This record gives sequence, C-alpha cells and structure tokens, in this order.
Amino acid sequence: MDQLNLRHLYYFWVISREGSIAKASELLDLAPQTLSGQLATFEESVGGQLFSRERRRLVLTELGQLVQSYANDIFALTGELSETLRLAPADRPLRLAAGVSASIHKLIAFQLLQPALKLNRRVNLDCRTGRAEDLLLSLKRKELDVVLTDRMPQTEAVTDRFAVHPLTSSTISLFAAPEMAGRLRDDFPASLNHQPLLANATDAPYFQKLMNWLTISNVRMDLVARVDDSALIKVFGREGLGVFAAPTAIKEEVCRQYQVEEIAPVKAVTDQLYAITRSRKVAHEGVRAICSGFDQPR
Repeated sequence: MDQLNLRHLYYFWVISREGSIAKASELLDLAPQTLSGQLATFEESVGGQLFSRERRRLVLTELGQLVQSYANDIFALTGELSETLRLAPADRPLRLAAGVSASIHKLIAFQLLQPALKLNRRVNLDCRTGRAEDLLLSLKRKELDVVLTDRMPQTEAVTDRFAVHPLTSSTISLFAAPEMAGRLRDDFPASLNHQPLLANATDAPYFQKLMNWLTISNVRMDLVARVDDSALIKVFGREGLGVFAAPTAIKEEVCRQYQVEEIAPVKAVTDQLYAITRSRKVAHEGVRAICSGFDQPR
C-alpha cells in the first residue's frame, strides 16, 4: 500500500461505527451499491477483509479492528483541526515546542517557561529535556522553537545558525540536610573541608565554577556521587548523603520541597541562563514572552 486513500478510510470508519452499509450510506448520502464498491476497493488496498457478516450485521475482523483504531485517532484529530480552524486566529491554541537542558533545575525551567504560559491565549506546550547539543540539533531541524540552556553554544554555531538571548542569572547556594547544614554554617567555607559533595553528572557550567571556587578557597570536598537529575540530587541531600548546589533564586522552594536547609550562598559563583533561537528576530509569540520575561539578574 503505497498511498492510503483517506476518503476510503473515512467511508470504512463510518460503516464501522454505524454497523451496516445501509445506515452509513444514509449518513454519507451515497447509494449503498456505491459505498459497497468503495469498501471493496479499500479492502483490496489494505490486503484483507475488514468485516464479516453476523446476523445481518457487519462485524469487524481482527484487521478491521486494527484499521479502526488508527481511523479513530486520525478522524478525532481532523475533527479537532476543523474546530480549531473555525476559531479566529487570535483564539487558536499556540503550539510551543521548547527544549530544556537537563542540567537546568526543574524549578528554574518552569520559571523560564512561565511567561509563555501566561499569555492571553491557550498554549499547547511540548517540552523536551536532554543534552544541549542534541536540543540544538532539533532546533536546527525546526523541531523546536526555542532551547533553554545554561551554557553558551560554540561561537561558530551562534553566528552561523542561532541567536542567543541572555535570560536570568543567579548566584549559587549550598544545601544539606538540616543537621549537616547547621553544623557546616560555622566557619564557612573552611567547614566544608573533607565533607561529602553531591555533583551534577551533566557537568553544569556553574558546578565547574563551584569547584574552582573551592580550590581558590583551599577547600577539598569528597565527591561521593554524581547525579544527572536535578530532583534526585536534592533527595540524596535530604537523606544526609552530602552537600549539593542549587541556584539561590529557588532556595525557598528547594528548602520547602525537599526539607533541606541552605548552608550559605556562594556569591562568587553564578548560573547564567540563555534562550537559543534560529533567528535574532523572534516571530513566535511564546518565545518572545520567554526572551523578554527575564532580563534582570537575581
């Protein structure tokens, strides 16, 4: 079957719902003989019988059930499309496909996306997480409208393919379970010496800056785990397995949600976030909201 005839598929779908060619022909305003011929042509194209007769009623075969399941999805979507196209352009849902680097904390990612979700129209968000390099490739293929990342793409890629929009920045704070945090606040940062450290395995840029700061401060921490999920690393910290870093901008949410406490902020270390688009002039309303929603450091 090189090409599926959607009209024949639609005729089959109506017959399957009505249970007989006679009822379907009335609904479609076609002669029963014509509809029967169209069904036979469709069965030939799919390579099998779609109905069997039981007590004067058409019953779907196994192949017919399979084809009907796809037809249900197809015509549900076409019906939704028809309803959407009847709306005025300003009332139609806005589709936003956004990529978010896995190294960005989930609470921060939500804050970055929030301006688009607050538009005065419905937004259908398709949000994907992953490596920045993979997301930028999807952006180049026009599978994404924007990529949110915490690392600047290579200069050649920026100038030749993408536009970079600086968003917000935040200092970094260190967190731990309450007992450990209380103990490490005294004589900070020397108190961190030989304490267990939980690292972000996605090599977030701010973590590399943090390690440099520790070296300059003559502090050597013991790396006990590398965790590539920003939520899981906080759970490990809550259970007392070590100290972890997170943006100061979300410290209240981190402490409340994961029942940890801030040890201290590290003002020398910042986390800068960017929105990457295919063009400097952004046409997508949702992407414009994101790019203009965060322009002040935190």
